[in-house]
Amino acid sequence: MLSVRGIEAFYGSSQVLFGMDFDVSAGEVVTLLGRNGMGKTTTIHSLIGIVRARGGRVEFEGADITQLPSYKIAKLGIGLVPEGRQVFPNLSVRENLVATAANRRNSANPWTLEKVFEMFPELETRRTSMANLLSGGEQQMLAIGRALMTNPQLLILDEATEGLAPLIRQEIWACLRRLKDEKLSIVVVDKNIADLVKLADRHYIVEKGRVVWSGSSDDLVADPTIQERFLGV
Repeated sequence: MLSVRGIEAFYGSSQVLFGMDFDVSAGEVVTLLGRNGMGKTTTIHSLIGIVRARGGRVEFEGADITQLPSYKIAKLGIGLVPEGRQVFPNLSVRENLVATAANRRNSANPWTLEKVFEMFPELETRRTSMANLLSGGEQQMLAIGRALMTNPQLLILDEATEGLAPLIRQEIWACLRRLKDEKLSIVVVDKNIADLVKLADRHYIVEKGRVVWSGSSDDLVADPTIQERFLGV
């Protein structure tokens, strides 16, 4: 579904990505792992058009999207849950959700307010509340629900559970397991390795703007030196 080949990206004259390569197949959950500052978020921003790649190629469902603007990439079926949530603070929960609602592929069972509220009952009880009055966990649920309301083919979550209480984290992981069961393709950036290995099909470890290791959850668990070398503080 998604093919990233040789992506190079810069901030001004400073190069951040040095030939990023990874793939996501239909219905697959893939992670981007690595210490802070290694290029994970820049990779996501490059493939969705926030940062313009200066080299390489991104293909989504066979189409070259490397130089497309973000809004066109979103319309093709890529949904983003950004780092820091970035919900619309002065809109209500309901307004945040309906603001992005679209079913461009005419899905027979699209995401609706009712489906989002069924997945996150907390949001239904706060449907008229302004987003800036929600807790961090509720805002993350809202950000996921907002992305789902675009009915994406591929969902990307940058720092899926960062800063959340343990119970809220488990609710987010349960949500992602349900989405995986529904065959939604997912890319996750997160630091909770114990939860990620239960969910993901494949992992890519990023260091200094390039992939330095890739493998399955079994591969990652079987060799603790990988985590010590590339993911330890």
